Amino acid sequence: MKKYTGYLLVGLVSSMTTLGGFYLMSDNANVPFITNANNQKNGDFEFVDYKGNYGYDAPNFVEASSKAIHTVVSIKNYSSQRQRQNQQYFDPFDFFFGQPDQQQRRPQQQQEQDQPSGMGSGVIISQDGYIVTNNHVIDGASKIEVTLNNQKSYTAELVGTDPSTDIALLKITEKGLPFTKFVNSDGINVGDWVLAVGNPFGLTSTVTAGIVSAKGRSINILGKNSESPIESFIQTDAAINPGNSGGALVNANGDLIGINTAISSPTGAYSGYGFAVPANLVKKVVEDIKAYGIVQRGYLGVKGFDLSNEDAVKQYNKQFKKNIKTDNGVMVTELVSKGSAIDSGIEEGDIIKEVDGKPITSFSSLSFIIGSKRPGDKVDIKVQRGNATKSYSITLKDAKGSTKVRSKADLTPSEILGAEFDPLTERQKDSFGINYGVMVKHLESSGKLAIAGVQNEFIILTINDKEVSSQADIEKLLKNHKGRVSIKFADYYGRIYTKGFTMD
Repeated sequence: MKKYTGYLLVGLVSSMTTLGGFYLMSDNANVPFITNANNQKNGDFEFVDYKGNYGYDAPNFVEASSKAIHTVVSIKNYSSQRQRQNQQYFDPFDFFFGQPDQQQRRPQQQQEQDQPSGMGSGVIISQDGYIVTNNHVIDGASKIEVTLNNQKSYTAELVGTDPSTDIALLKITEKGLPFTKFVNSDGINVGDWVLAVGNPFGLTSTVTAGIVSAKGRSINILGKNSESPIESFIQTDAAINPGNSGGALVNANGDLIGINTAISSPTGAYSGYGFAVPANLVKKVVEDIKAYGIVQRGYLGVKGFDLSNEDAVKQYNKQFKKNIKTDNGVMVTELVSKGSAIDSGIEEGDIIKEVDGKPITSFSSLSFIIGSKRPGDKVDIKVQRGNATKSYSITLKDAKGSTKVRSKADLTPSEILGAEFDPLTERQKDSFGINYGVMVKHLESSGKLAIAGVQNEFIILTINDKEVSSQADIEKLLKNHKGRVSIKFADYYGRIYTKGFTMD
């Protein structure tokens, strides 16, 4: 016992010595993590008290999830146009849309019509059956099947599409449906809680949580479907996987702040980066499609680069012997003839700094603001020209140079077909052994020709059995035409195809 008493005494003395030394250090050395250091500095560092998360309530997503899952639907695309005949290239949308992985891909000569060629998600936005989804979810579909959260299925009508934003509008015949409400997506902040709701890997009504990781992201994914893509995505770390495409990104109240559209991943599965089209842009696209049958979009008519892009600035300075510094804004390098900008006095070399009082930090922010406007709308633009700041009030035009809002009925046949056409050169005629035909260029993925399988640089030979040699021939043959159209065309190798579609 005496032996153990000695040990206890030694331990007690040690403890007292340690506590005494600790007290002296805190008193004399002024250790910042012991004292209240709200206003104290130690060298280049400032220390503060850490109080932990005690008393902090964790977010509760039960109500938001319950509200959102009833407004998100599953979509199946039935289409022989989505064949993958001997396909070897990688389409960045394939993983996200729910296509098989590359190990499962195999050449196929025929896609059965009664088998879905892709699956995605959609969001009910009205009680009478309007549903918004991604354009790539329903691209080329001959039949679209929508299944609600209660497992009831419908065949949906395609009301309209917009490849520039990858948004499509569907309609099912039903009433009294639960629907989501749009939120002003301009008001969201980096760090806000969000939920991604969809059908990843065919697992219906899946909800994942995360935050808004960034705003105004451009990932250069929509350019393959549109010559004037608008990319200003909301980035989130909520888990998004194949099949989520077209689903909802909602806030903590369960209201819509975006449509999930793409992921950034080396594997095609969740890696922490998902991207959604902002609700404000979705709402504008939907309103235009419902009111006019097509999207009304204003164009500024400029080409340029982000002034924050150091490599682009260096290349510009080298090419034009300038000394421009990196900064926020968009450097104008080219003006479209008869466009809104050139007609208003904007010049090459101007730096666009503001639109309607909103700072322009990148080309994506510029295209987002302008793309949210309609032809005929006015915008106030501030540019920097040298050391001077200039202001312009600009009336926006459409891509054709008109300030008028047009409906689907106002479209020319070429616009409905979704392409422009060049006459064949004599060399091309000799090469193909023909003396008529037109070359397809500037093909739009949502146009009638693309859906029929025509590609850029294919040759249109006849329309309704009539030979064509110019775009004017096509306009004349199809002006005011209703109903079925038959086209004969040749591919790059001279193989002949005949396809049909309706102009309605």
